[in-house]
Amino acid sequence: FSIELRTRDRERKLIKKIEKTLQKIEEDDFGFCDSCGIEIGIRRLEARPTADLCVDCKTLAEIKEKQMTGA
Repeated sequence: FSIELRTRDRERKLIKKIEKTLQKIEEDDFGFCDSCGIEIGIRRLEARPTADLCVDCKTLAEIKEKQMTGA
């Protein structure tokens, strides 16, 4: 039962990311980092089309998250 809930939650989050990506495409803002504004590399977008952070900003966000959670 809890696995099903986690799966649904993951699906909802993915749908939100897809909707956000479609909105960015409509606004001609797709492919730019939400944090620093530079272009997100094509290889990253090919691997993860819903990426909203460049590799550097994503790495920094992950480091900050680990520091906050103590992992």
